[in-house]
Amino acid sequence: MPTEQEAIVAMKTVADPELQLDIWTLGLIYEKEIKDSETISIKMTFTSPMCPYGPMIVTELKNKLEAIGFKIVDIEVVFNPLWEPSEEVKTILGIN
Repeated sequence: MPTEQEAIVAMKTVADPELQLDIWTLGLIYEKEIKDSETISIKMTFTSPMCPYGPMIVTELKNKLEAIGFKIVDIEVVFNPLWEPSEEVKTILGIN
């Protein structure tokens, strides 16, 4: 069974192509729950509701989580609340 830490490591390998930062650091993952040995549920968002890379990011995330052993990867994309960069992300992006 993949662990929560292994799931986080996998999420950190999925980058937003526009910002060149991973989705975990960006704070795009709102919730994650390992439901059983085969299932993980993710609630996430994008930096913008109109993100042109959204479907690609979801597919890549699903593939990475399946690669570490999850057979069922349930990803729900939400826009409430809208994504706001953390102070750390603002600093990384040079917008602080």
